[in-house]
Amino acid sequence: MIYELRHVTTYGYGRPVPFSRCILRLLPRDGSGQRVEKADLTITPRPAERSDSVCFFGNRMTSITIAKPHRELKLEMRARIVVDRPAPPHPGLTRGWEEVARLAQELNSLAPDSPAHHLYPSRLVPPVAAVVAYARESFGGARPVLEAACELMARIRRDFSYDPEATEVTTPLAEAFAQRHGVCQDFAHIMIAGLRGLGLPAAYVSGYIRTIPPPGEKRLEGADASHAWVMLWCGPETGWIGLDPTNDLIVADDHIVTAVGRDYADVAPLDGVVIGPGSQKVGVAVDVVPVG
Repeated sequence: MIYELRHVTTYGYGRPVPFSRCILRLLPRDGSGQRVEKADLTITPRPAERSDSVCFFGNRMTSITIAKPHRELKLEMRARIVVDRPAPPHPGLTRGWEEVARLAQELNSLAPDSPAHHLYPSRLVPPVAAVVAYARESFGGARPVLEAACELMARIRRDFSYDPEATEVTTPLAEAFAQRHGVCQDFAHIMIAGLRGLGLPAAYVSGYIRTIPPPGEKRLEGADASHAWVMLWCGPETGWIGLDPTNDLIVADDHIVTAVGRDYADVAPLDGVVIGPGSQKVGVAVDVVPVG
């Protein structure tokens, strides 16, 4: 599948902002069954300084400094991406989950894609006993790891309500779990916390998902969305498999990866410092258009 991707984020400020310094993670990455044919990021106003780099996990970063007063910051990313992921294994034919947990502990690699980086609590995914107990209900005996994880994913989809008004980026994982409401970021963090609590390596993925309009209706421009999901390490033969608890899906060619990390803090689309008083409004428009 070939996609044309457009993501526009606009920050409007109540008063002029004299200075801002930010790190952007908006350019999609190669790997994970996808190839970036081209990608560009246009920033308005034009930064006084800009540098591009790649972080330890392989995510593309753009560091900018805007040193003149501005009332609006517009970030427009356009990319052309080829997605062709291999079919996942049958969930019932993967290694037992306890064996996968043991193998993860025995690995001695610290390469960027090593499971070792995704075994332990992280900044936004602390240990929460109630979440681990919830996850454990799906992991009985020597059950195949992907089969058990798919059941956990389905339970999250069933038991939690998607509600963009219920949480914010700063809402603690334990709070989102207790109220059973949230968004894709919350559901990914909850699933990761449960898997890690059982000794299984789980990573956080940011990106996009293609939305398909109802039959007979046109696709609305700008109505696609940023998304988040989980990658689970299923053993050395199978490797990493993407799991989308918001939609109860094994990740395939409708998902586009932007960045991978331990949690949202590693992949936030914008980090930085904005100096200036006043309010802020954010507008986001995303288009994920299949072209071949």
